[in-house]
Amino acid sequence: MKRFRIRWTEALCMATPDPQPKPNHPSSEPNRKPRLLLGAVVLPQAIGILTKLEAPEEKPSMAANSDKSGFETFRLFQSSDEKPSSGLGFLDGVEKPLPPLPSCVEVLPSEVSTSVKYTVDEVNLAGVAMLKGRVSTQEVFALSNSDLVPGTYEGGLKLWEGSLDLIKALDLEIQSGHLSFERKKVLEIGCGHGLPGIFACLKGSDVVHFQDFNAEVLQCLTIPNVNANLSEQLQSLTSGAVNGNAGAEVRFFAGDWSAMHHVLPRAYNYDTDSSFSHDGPTTGYDIILMAETVYSISALYSLYRLIKMCISRPHGIVYMAAKKYYFGVGGGTRRFLSIVEKDGLMATSLIAEVADGSSNVREVWKLACK
Repeated sequence: MKRFRIRWTEALCMATPDPQPKPNHPSSEPNRKPRLLLGAVVLPQAIGILTKLEAPEEKPSMAANSDKSGFETFRLFQSSDEKPSSGLGFLDGVEKPLPPLPSCVEVLPSEVSTSVKYTVDEVNLAGVAMLKGRVSTQEVFALSNSDLVPGTYEGGLKLWEGSLDLIKALDLEIQSGHLSFERKKVLEIGCGHGLPGIFACLKGSDVVHFQDFNAEVLQCLTIPNVNANLSEQLQSLTSGAVNGNAGAEVRFFAGDWSAMHHVLPRAYNYDTDSSFSHDGPTTGYDIILMAETVYSISALYSLYRLIKMCISRPHGIVYMAAKKYYFGVGGGTRRFLSIVEKDGLMATSLIAEVADGSSNVREVWKLACK
Protein backbone atom coordinates (compact mmCIF):
# COMPACT_ATOMS: atom_id res chain seq x y z
CA MET A 1 0.00 0.00 0.00
CA LYS A 2 1.38 3.40 -0.91
CA ARG A 3 1.84 5.87 1.89
CA PHE A 4 1.60 9.61 1.85
CA ARG A 5 2.90 12.48 3.93
CA ILE A 6 0.23 14.36 5.94
CA ARG A 7 0.42 17.97 7.01
CA TRP A 8 0.00 18.91 10.73
CA THR A 9 -3.51 20.10 10.02
CA GLU A 10 -4.31 16.60 8.84
CA ALA A 11 -2.69 14.81 11.76
CA LEU A 12 -5.98 13.49 13.15
CA CYS A 13 -7.12 12.19 9.81
CA MET A 14 -6.63 8.89 8.09
CA ALA A 15 -6.00 8.56 4.42
CA THR A 16 -7.44 5.65 2.51
CA PRO A 17 -7.07 4.93 -1.18
CA ASP A 18 -10.24 5.14 -3.19
CA PRO A 19 -11.91 1.92 -4.20
CA GLN A 20 -11.40 0.71 -7.74
CA PRO A 21 -12.59 3.63 -9.89
CA LYS A 22 -15.52 3.09 -12.13
CA PRO A 23 -15.23 3.81 -15.82
CA ASN A 24 -15.88 7.46 -16.74
CA HIS A 25 -16.05 8.33 -13.03
CA PRO A 26 -14.29 11.53 -11.84
CA SER A 27 -12.24 9.43 -9.46
CA SER A 28 -10.43 7.94 -12.42
CA GLU A 29 -8.42 11.16 -12.73
CA PRO A 30 -4.68 10.48 -12.54
CA ASN A 31 -2.73 11.39 -9.41
CA ARG A 32 -5.94 12.01 -7.44
CA LYS A 33 -5.22 12.68 -3.77
CA PRO A 34 -6.37 10.13 -1.22
CA ARG A 35 -9.52 10.81 0.76
CA LEU A 36 -9.04 12.11 4.31
CA LEU A 37 -11.47 10.75 6.87
CA LEU A 38 -11.74 11.86 10.50
CA GLY A 39 -11.95 8.87 12.78
CA ALA A 40 -11.26 7.64 16.28
CA VAL A 41 -9.83 4.26 15.32
CA VAL A 42 -6.63 3.66 13.36
CA LEU A 43 -7.71 1.38 10.54
CA PRO A 44 -5.37 -1.12 8.91
CA GLN A 45 -5.14 1.13 5.88
CA ALA A 46 -4.14 4.18 7.94
CA ILE A 47 -0.98 5.95 6.94
CA GLY A 48 1.91 7.21 9.10
CA ILE A 49 1.52 10.75 10.46
CA LEU A 50 3.96 13.34 9.14
CA THR A 51 6.02 10.55 7.59
CA LYS A 52 6.59 9.47 4.04
CA LEU A 53 7.38 5.80 3.78
CA GLU A 54 7.82 4.13 0.46
CA ALA A 55 6.21 0.75 -0.04
CA PRO A 56 8.69 -2.09 0.52
CA GLU A 57 10.10 -3.88 -2.44
CA GLU A 58 9.02 -7.26 -1.07
CA LYS A 59 6.10 -8.23 1.10
CA PRO A 60 7.04 -9.35 4.61
CA SER A 61 6.61 -12.96 5.53
CA MET A 62 3.54 -14.28 7.34
CA ALA A 63 5.62 -14.75 10.49
CA ALA A 64 6.65 -11.15 10.41
CA ASN A 65 3.04 -10.07 9.90
CA SER A 66 2.03 -11.86 13.07
CA ASP A 67 4.20 -9.49 15.13
CA LYS A 68 4.26 -6.31 13.12
CA SER A 69 1.89 -4.92 10.53
CA GLY A 70 3.04 -3.65 7.18
CA PHE A 71 2.66 -0.01 8.25
CA GLU A 72 3.87 2.21 11.05
CA THR A 73 1.40 3.54 13.63
CA PHE A 74 1.65 6.55 15.91
CA ARG A 75 0.01 7.02 19.30
CA LEU A 76 -1.62 10.43 19.41
CA PHE A 77 -2.36 10.18 23.14
CA GLN A 78 -0.59 8.70 26.14
CA SER A 79 -2.11 5.93 28.21
CA SER A 80 -3.58 6.66 31.61
CA ASP A 81 -0.53 5.30 33.41
CA GLU A 82 1.77 7.83 31.76
CA LYS A 83 0.26 11.29 31.60
CA PRO A 84 -3.22 12.85 31.81
CA SER A 85 -5.46 12.53 28.78
CA SER A 86 -5.09 14.86 25.86
CA GLY A 87 -8.56 16.23 26.37
CA LEU A 88 -10.09 14.77 23.22
CA GLY A 89 -12.14 12.22 25.08
CA PHE A 90 -13.66 10.62 22.01
CA LEU A 91 -10.20 9.43 20.99
CA ASP A 92 -9.09 8.26 24.42
CA GLY A 93 -9.13 4.66 25.52
CA VAL A 94 -11.86 2.99 27.54
CA GLU A 95 -11.59 3.80 31.25
CA LYS A 96 -10.46 1.00 33.53
CA PRO A 97 -12.87 -0.11 36.27
CA LEU A 98 -12.29 1.80 39.50
CA PRO A 99 -11.13 -0.07 42.61
CA PRO A 100 -13.55 -0.56 45.52
CA LEU A 101 -14.26 2.64 47.43
CA PRO A 102 -12.58 3.07 50.81
CA SER A 103 -14.72 3.06 53.93
CA CYS A 104 -15.81 6.42 55.31
CA VAL A 105 -14.10 7.00 58.64
CA GLU A 106 -13.13 9.70 61.08
CA VAL A 107 -9.36 10.16 61.23
CA LEU A 108 -8.17 11.11 64.69
CA PRO A 109 -5.44 13.72 65.09
CA SER A 110 -3.44 11.12 67.01
CA GLU A 111 -3.21 9.11 63.78
CA VAL A 112 -0.93 11.72 62.20
CA SER A 113 1.87 10.09 60.25
CA THR A 114 5.37 10.17 61.72
CA SER A 115 7.03 8.07 59.01
CA VAL A 116 6.64 10.49 56.08
CA LYS A 117 8.95 13.47 55.61
CA TYR A 118 6.99 16.70 56.06
CA THR A 119 8.50 20.07 55.15
CA VAL A 120 6.91 23.50 55.45
CA ASP A 121 6.85 26.55 53.18
CA GLU A 122 5.34 29.93 53.99
CA VAL A 123 2.75 31.50 51.72
CA ASN A 124 1.07 34.89 52.09
CA LEU A 125 -2.63 34.77 51.22
CA ALA A 126 -4.95 37.76 51.54
CA GLY A 127 -2.52 39.37 53.94
CA VAL A 128 -2.40 36.29 56.14
CA ALA A 129 0.88 34.41 56.53
CA MET A 130 0.09 30.70 56.30
CA LEU A 131 2.18 27.54 56.28
CA LYS A 132 1.75 24.86 53.64
CA GLY A 133 3.35 21.48 53.99
CA ARG A 134 4.96 19.33 51.33
CA VAL A 135 5.15 15.55 51.26
CA SER A 136 6.20 13.13 48.55
CA THR A 137 3.47 11.39 46.54
CA GLN A 138 5.98 8.61 45.92
CA GLU A 139 6.54 8.17 49.63
CA VAL A 140 2.85 8.23 50.60
CA PHE A 141 1.19 6.39 47.70
CA ALA A 142 4.13 4.87 45.78
CA LEU A 143 3.17 7.05 42.81
CA SER A 144 5.53 9.19 40.76
CA ASN A 145 4.60 12.41 38.99
CA SER A 146 0.86 11.83 39.27
CA ASP A 147 -1.79 14.45 40.00
CA LEU A 148 -4.36 11.75 40.65
CA VAL A 149 -5.30 8.14 40.08
CA PRO A 150 -9.13 7.89 40.05
CA GLY A 151 -10.46 5.75 42.86
CA THR A 152 -7.02 5.41 44.48
CA TYR A 153 -5.53 8.85 44.96
CA GLU A 154 -7.55 11.99 44.24
CA GLY A 155 -4.79 14.61 44.20
CA GLY A 156 -4.93 15.75 47.82
CA LEU A 157 -1.16 16.11 48.25
CA LYS A 158 -0.93 18.82 45.60
CA LEU A 159 -1.71 22.45 46.40
CA TRP A 160 -4.15 23.37 43.63
CA GLU A 161 -4.61 26.92 42.39
CA GLY A 162 -8.29 26.89 43.33
CA SER A 163 -7.45 26.73 47.04
CA LEU A 164 -5.52 29.97 46.81
CA ASP A 165 -8.24 31.59 44.68
CA LEU A 166 -10.83 30.57 47.26
CA ILE A 167 -8.98 32.12 50.21
CA LYS A 168 -8.53 35.41 48.35
CA ALA A 169 -12.24 35.45 47.42
CA LEU A 170 -13.25 34.70 51.02
CA ASP A 171 -11.14 37.59 52.26
CA LEU A 172 -12.82 39.95 49.78
CA GLU A 173 -16.24 38.70 50.90
CA ILE A 174 -15.29 39.46 54.52
CA GLN A 175 -14.02 42.93 53.65
CA SER A 176 -17.22 43.74 51.73
CA GLY A 177 -19.38 42.63 54.64
CA HIS A 178 -20.92 39.68 52.78
CA LEU A 179 -19.32 36.99 54.94
CA SER A 180 -18.34 36.35 58.52
CA PHE A 181 -16.81 33.20 59.97
CA GLU A 182 -17.41 34.26 63.56
CA ARG A 183 -19.04 31.38 65.50
CA LYS A 184 -19.83 29.56 62.23
CA LYS A 185 -19.75 25.82 61.59
CA VAL A 186 -17.63 25.07 58.52
CA LEU A 187 -17.01 22.01 56.36
CA GLU A 188 -14.21 21.87 53.79
CA ILE A 189 -14.91 19.19 51.18
CA GLY A 190 -11.95 17.68 49.34
CA CYS A 191 -9.60 19.58 51.63
CA GLY A 192 -6.14 18.30 50.72
CA HIS A 193 -3.83 20.87 52.33
CA GLY A 194 -6.84 22.31 54.15
CA LEU A 195 -5.80 25.96 53.78
CA PRO A 196 -9.34 27.34 53.25
CA GLY A 197 -10.53 25.50 56.36
CA ILE A 198 -7.52 26.74 58.30
CA PHE A 199 -8.34 30.27 57.12
CA ALA A 200 -11.86 29.78 58.51
CA CYS A 201 -10.35 28.76 61.86
CA LEU A 202 -8.17 31.86 61.93
CA LYS A 203 -11.25 34.00 61.24
CA GLY A 204 -13.16 32.77 64.28
CA SER A 205 -15.16 29.67 63.27
CA ASP A 206 -16.52 27.55 66.11
CA VAL A 207 -16.39 24.28 64.13
CA VAL A 208 -14.22 23.28 61.17
CA HIS A 209 -14.42 19.78 59.75
CA PHE A 210 -11.99 18.66 57.05
CA GLN A 211 -12.95 15.97 54.52
CA ASP A 212 -10.74 14.24 51.94
CA PHE A 213 -11.03 11.06 49.89
CA ASN A 214 -7.78 9.62 51.25
CA ALA A 215 -7.09 9.06 54.94
CA GLU A 216 -3.38 9.16 54.07
CA VAL A 217 -3.74 12.77 52.90
CA LEU A 218 -5.28 13.74 56.24
CA GLN A 219 -2.64 11.85 58.23
CA CYS A 220 0.40 13.00 56.27
CA LEU A 221 -0.55 16.54 55.24
CA THR A 222 -3.84 18.04 56.50
CA ILE A 223 -3.37 17.38 60.22
CA PRO A 224 0.29 18.55 60.17
CA ASN A 225 -0.82 21.70 58.30
CA VAL A 226 -3.51 22.39 60.89
CA ASN A 227 -0.97 21.89 63.68
CA ALA A 228 1.55 24.18 61.99
CA ASN A 229 -0.94 27.00 61.33
CA LEU A 230 -3.06 26.84 64.46
CA SER A 231 -0.45 26.14 67.10
CA GLU A 232 -1.57 29.21 69.06
CA GLN A 233 -5.31 28.56 68.69
CA LEU A 234 -5.06 24.80 69.15
CA GLN A 235 -2.30 23.93 71.58
CA SER A 236 -2.24 20.32 70.42
CA LEU A 237 -4.34 17.83 68.50
CA THR A 238 -4.15 14.63 70.46
CA SER A 239 -7.54 12.93 70.16
CA GLY A 240 -11.04 13.41 68.79
CA ALA A 241 -12.60 16.87 68.72
CA VAL A 242 -10.17 19.34 70.20
CA ASN A 243 -11.00 22.67 71.80
CA GLY A 244 -8.10 25.09 71.72
CA ASN A 245 -7.63 28.70 72.77
CA ALA A 246 -10.07 29.87 70.13
CA GLY A 247 -12.67 27.28 71.14
CA ALA A 248 -12.69 25.70 67.68
CA GLU A 249 -13.76 22.11 67.17
CA VAL A 250 -11.49 20.56 64.53
CA ARG A 251 -12.15 17.07 63.12
CA PHE A 252 -11.09 15.07 60.07
CA PHE A 253 -13.03 12.62 57.89
CA ALA A 254 -11.97 10.39 54.99
CA GLY A 255 -13.93 8.58 52.32
CA ASP A 256 -16.07 8.88 49.21
CA TRP A 257 -18.77 11.54 48.91
CA SER A 258 -21.48 8.97 48.19
CA ALA A 259 -21.41 7.71 51.79
CA MET A 260 -19.75 10.57 53.67
CA HIS A 261 -23.03 11.71 55.25
CA HIS A 262 -22.94 8.59 57.43
CA VAL A 263 -19.88 9.83 59.35
CA LEU A 264 -20.12 13.62 59.20
CA PRO A 265 -21.69 14.56 62.55
CA ARG A 266 -23.74 17.49 61.24
CA ALA A 267 -25.06 15.89 58.03
CA TYR A 268 -28.68 14.91 57.46
CA ASN A 269 -29.03 11.15 57.19
CA TYR A 270 -32.03 10.90 54.93
CA ASP A 271 -32.99 11.41 51.29
CA THR A 272 -32.57 15.13 50.67
CA ASP A 273 -34.28 14.96 47.29
CA SER A 274 -37.65 14.60 49.04
CA SER A 275 -37.01 16.64 52.17
CA PHE A 276 -34.85 19.65 51.26
CA SER A 277 -36.94 22.51 52.61
CA HIS A 278 -36.72 25.47 54.93
CA ASP A 279 -38.88 23.62 57.45
CA GLY A 280 -36.24 20.96 58.15
CA PRO A 281 -33.95 20.72 61.19
CA THR A 282 -31.40 23.43 61.83
CA THR A 283 -28.36 21.14 61.93
CA GLY A 284 -25.79 21.15 59.12
CA TYR A 285 -22.90 23.47 58.30
CA ASP A 286 -23.26 27.23 57.95
CA ILE A 287 -20.48 27.43 55.37
CA ILE A 288 -19.19 24.74 53.01
CA LEU A 289 -15.86 25.34 51.27
CA MET A 290 -14.48 23.38 48.33
CA ALA A 291 -11.72 23.91 45.78
CA GLU A 292 -11.00 21.87 42.65
CA THR A 293 -13.65 19.27 43.48
CA VAL A 294 -15.71 19.32 40.26
CA TYR A 295 -13.23 17.81 37.78
CA SER A 296 -14.83 14.36 37.53
CA ILE A 297 -18.21 14.13 35.79
CA SER A 298 -19.00 10.80 37.44
CA ALA A 299 -18.70 12.33 40.93
CA LEU A 300 -20.69 15.54 40.43
CA TYR A 301 -24.07 14.14 41.50
CA SER A 302 -22.60 12.55 44.65
CA LEU A 303 -20.91 15.84 45.49
CA TYR A 304 -24.09 17.86 45.05
CA ARG A 305 -26.12 15.38 47.07
CA LEU A 306 -23.58 15.56 49.89
CA ILE A 307 -23.79 19.35 49.86
CA LYS A 308 -27.57 19.19 50.22
CA MET A 309 -27.22 16.76 53.10
CA CYS A 310 -24.71 18.97 54.89
CA ILE A 311 -25.78 22.57 54.35
CA SER A 312 -27.62 24.38 57.14
CA ARG A 313 -31.04 25.64 56.14
CA PRO A 314 -32.17 28.19 55.26
CA HIS A 315 -29.08 30.39 55.51
CA GLY A 316 -26.24 28.01 54.65
CA ILE A 317 -23.87 28.96 51.83
CA VAL A 318 -21.29 27.20 49.68
CA TYR A 319 -18.11 28.71 48.23
CA MET A 320 -16.68 26.76 45.29
CA ALA A 321 -13.41 27.48 43.48
CA ALA A 322 -12.56 25.50 40.37
CA LYS A 323 -11.64 25.69 36.72
CA LYS A 324 -14.31 26.59 34.23
CA TYR A 325 -13.49 23.44 32.27
CA TYR A 326 -11.21 20.51 33.04
CA PHE A 327 -9.98 19.41 29.64
CA GLY A 328 -9.53 15.68 29.34
CA VAL A 329 -11.93 14.69 32.13
CA GLY A 330 -15.01 16.71 31.20
CA GLY A 331 -15.86 18.36 34.50
CA GLY A 332 -15.77 22.01 35.50
CA THR A 333 -17.78 24.72 37.21
CA ARG A 334 -20.32 25.03 34.41
CA ARG A 335 -21.02 21.31 34.29
CA PHE A 336 -21.60 21.24 38.04
CA LEU A 337 -23.72 24.40 38.02
CA SER A 338 -25.97 22.90 35.35
CA ILE A 339 -26.85 20.16 37.87
CA VAL A 340 -27.50 22.72 40.60
CA GLU A 341 -29.64 24.93 38.38
CA LYS A 342 -31.65 22.00 37.05
CA ASP A 343 -32.40 20.94 40.63
CA GLY A 344 -33.71 24.43 41.36
CA LEU A 345 -33.07 24.43 45.11
CA MET A 346 -30.04 26.70 45.28
CA ALA A 347 -29.18 30.09 43.81
CA THR A 348 -25.74 30.63 42.26
CA SER A 349 -23.62 33.74 41.73
CA LEU A 350 -20.13 34.28 40.31
CA ILE A 351 -17.96 36.27 42.73
CA ALA A 352 -14.50 35.99 41.15
CA GLU A 353 -12.85 35.03 37.88
CA VAL A 354 -9.14 34.45 37.32
CA ALA A 355 -7.80 34.50 33.77
CA ASP A 356 -4.07 35.04 34.27
CA GLY A 357 -2.98 33.00 31.28
CA SER A 358 -1.15 30.46 33.43
CA SER A 359 -3.95 27.91 33.19
CA ASN A 360 -7.56 27.47 32.15
CA VAL A 361 -9.98 30.15 33.36
CA ARG A 362 -10.67 29.70 37.08
CA GLU A 363 -13.80 30.82 38.92
CA VAL A 364 -15.16 31.21 42.44
CA TRP A 365 -18.92 30.72 42.87
CA LYS A 366 -21.30 31.23 45.77
CA LEU A 367 -24.30 28.91 46.24
CA ALA A 368 -27.12 29.64 48.66
CA CYS A 369 -30.42 28.03 49.61
CA LYS A 370 -33.40 29.64 47.89
